Amino acid sequence: MTDFNNIFQSQQKFFLSQQTKELCFRKSNLKKLKHLLKENEPKLYEAIYTDFGKSKFDTFSTELNMLYLEIDYFLKNLNKLMKPRKIGTNLVNMPGSSCLYYDPLGCALVIGAWNYPYQITLLPVIDAMAAGCTCMIKPSEIPANTMRVMAEIINNNFAPEYLYVVEGGVPETTTILEFPFDKIFFTGSPKVGKIVYEAAAKNLIPVTLELGGKSPCVVTESADLKVAARRIVWGKFLNGGQTCVAPDYLLVHQSVKDELLKEIKERIQYSGYTEGAEQYVRIINERNFQRIMSLMDISKIYCGGKTDEKNLYIEPTVLDNISWEDPIMQEEIFGPLLPVLTYETFDNALKAILKLPKPLSAYLFTGNKKEKEQLISVIPFGGGCINDTIMHLINNNLPFGGIGNSGTGHYHGKYGFECFSHLKPVLDKATWGEPDLKYPPYTTNKEKWIERLMK
Repeated sequence: MTDFNNIFQSQQKFFLSQQTKELCFRKSNLKKLKHLLKENEPKLYEAIYTDFGKSKFDTFSTELNMLYLEIDYFLKNLNKLMKPRKIGTNLVNMPGSSCLYYDPLGCALVIGAWNYPYQITLLPVIDAMAAGCTCMIKPSEIPANTMRVMAEIINNNFAPEYLYVVEGGVPETTTILEFPFDKIFFTGSPKVGKIVYEAAAKNLIPVTLELGGKSPCVVTESADLKVAARRIVWGKFLNGGQTCVAPDYLLVHQSVKDELLKEIKERIQYSGYTEGAEQYVRIINERNFQRIMSLMDISKIYCGGKTDEKNLYIEPTVLDNISWEDPIMQEEIFGPLLPVLTYETFDNALKAILKLPKPLSAYLFTGNKKEKEQLISVIPFGGGCINDTIMHLINNNLPFGGIGNSGTGHYHGKYGFECFSHLKPVLDKATWGEPDLKYPPYTTNKEKWIERLMK
């Protein structure tokens, strides 16, 4: 068995050598990773297709291209991000200057998820590399082939004291969680997130958690229903519904529900999400297939409902006349089922959403400016879109992260750089011109001057 503790200690030692902090080191290794990913694209496509039928088109657009964009962002902006940032200095500290320095946190652990195994695992690794950290990487073992190909690409081309992919399952993860990392980044379920958080607390390790939740999608009477249907269907059934930021349920104004459902049904049929279709992946495994099936109330199917257990296929399914008490509304669906609820007033819709845990994302389709402002100000959520779904992830100028039960912390772009950095404030004082005010012996006159200067 691999000695993970030895690898961890070698990463700590390598970080202390200061090599990872150099700009040229960071950039050259980011370029190297991009080259390796591009060079091994055929292997990456084959592995993910074997694991759950994901096409080359979807793999490039939702996984590899996001990695390339993140690397390109840092190759363009890393010089600027690494520079100390001068800030104002208050009167009492004059003469002097103040700066903020971004220090890499050190040895990081990134634990990925199975639904977007390349993007979710490697994007935070890219952020850690840009920040100047060393990194142990634990992909999900559920898509075993993608785990294997990531280990092959990284472990065969990078020194283990810099980057190392840990293969295996729960026992291996449990082992490495005992190490005193300087940062842990985890993507997965709230249930496992709590386990990671608890393990990190033993060593007071800072943690970023990217979790999930029931992300609402509200459609008002002023929405463009054709546009809404097109974008909701794409966002919901992308990756077979196995997307943490997918619209989890629809909350539709009662006056437009029938028309919206008609548009959604037509869009599903047009999109061709049939069994074995290139644009539609299968459910990842038998356990998740059975879990999703347990949430499907066949008496409430508006359209869809076809399944094939042998091939782990569940047709995109819309469920109508759903209540807040139904089993499907008690947990994140993470599959191709779309429950539909209605509301009478926008205020009541917002109150209903507020009763659930804070979601990772929220979506609103409306032509009403007041409703946009109201949802944004009233509903706490990680991030979201107005008149679209999921696309906020594609902008690496926006931070991505959850709130409350849906996660803590942010990454992507400069926010990923900051995620793996310590913001170090430094005051640089001159050795001349300092008044004697703060030093004993204290006098009434000194006290008056201190009060004036520190206001």
